[in-house]
Amino acid sequence: MIQSLIELQAKFALNYNKLNSLGSDERDYIHRNVRISMIGASTRIENAILTDNEISWMDTILTQDGKTTAFQNQKQHIEAKFSKDRERSIEEVAGCRAMLSIIYEQAKDMLPLTESHIRGLHSELLRYYEKSNHYRGQYKKNSNSVAEVNHQTGTQKDVFKTADPGPITKVAMTDLVEWYNQAIGEEPWILGTAVEFVFRFLAIHPFQDGNGRLGRGLFLLSLLQCPNEHIAFVSRYLAIDRHIEKNKEEYYLVLQRCSDGKFKENPKKYRIEIFLQFMIKVLNQAFKDIEHYQKKFNLFINLAPSALTVLECFKDEPEMRLKTSDLVSKTGLPRRTVSNALESLHEAGFIQRYGQGPGVRYQIIF
Repeated sequence: MIQSLIELQAKFALNYNKLNSLGSDERDYIHRNVRISMIGASTRIENAILTDNEISWMDTILTQDGKTTAFQNQKQHIEAKFSKDRERSIEEVAGCRAMLSIIYEQAKDMLPLTESHIRGLHSELLRYYEKSNHYRGQYKKNSNSVAEVNHQTGTQKDVFKTADPGPITKVAMTDLVEWYNQAIGEEPWILGTAVEFVFRFLAIHPFQDGNGRLGRGLFLLSLLQCPNEHIAFVSRYLAIDRHIEKNKEEYYLVLQRCSDGKFKENPKKYRIEIFLQFMIKVLNQAFKDIEHYQKKFNLFINLAPSALTVLECFKDEPEMRLKTSDLVSKTGLPRRTVSNALESLHEAGFIQRYGQGPGVRYQIIF
């Protein structure tokens, strides 16, 4: 385990040097791709249904004025873009985006960490979900153990027994925050601290809803607060939740194995090393994305003006598969120019081709 952590820290150092050698525009491009992937993956793990392309479009709309009230101002426009069954997913994406934005921008300001910081992040996460108004930012008042339902018999059984609401949850959260503030400055392996912090939070499950998304946000927060400059800097450019989503079944199995499916008042009884091994694997996978986004940026800046014009049409309609004639109409460019632009965008990996001949259509790839 120590050898794996040593190798991981070496990769953080290597990527720190690589990222620092890039221009600010390229780093910003990588970070935005990572941020969109984090929002999409974390919400889809909890069964939201928006794609990264759709979230990217939402993010563009919501960052036009940069105000925290942007979602309320643009809500009708955004909801009109998607089908009615996506309303809850839209609210979850907007809340997760707001929470992660605060974490990316203010991580160092939230150290030492307080319970108020955590409750504030939870409130931000659920701020656009009106049904949560009576409980967001407050510790749970009802049991929220994770249950598995048998839809044939109507019976259910607890898969994970979380902390009881009331004094047990309150004491456990107070102890957890006190431990974290001490450990982050003293423990030699900050990743181990981050993993234990998040697992104990998830085992407590202190809020009525949103614990999974907030827990993954707190893992990112822990890395950004790390006293190791390499880890704190590089973590901004790692799409960690994307790889948790790819390993979703293993993720839930690992969480269950760490505690035999139940909250323990003595955290030393948890087998944190199981979760630590999983997160080491996730981070090693996430490092590979940096090079992928670098290549995509270099392809993007070398696109011809006509290809950029065509690409913007796809960004306005991320969910649509467009025909060449649609793009000729939208851009006013000659058909041959549009066809050449589509070919270059397809070769560069920005769009996907569907079908053949006259019926061929294209759709943007995030």
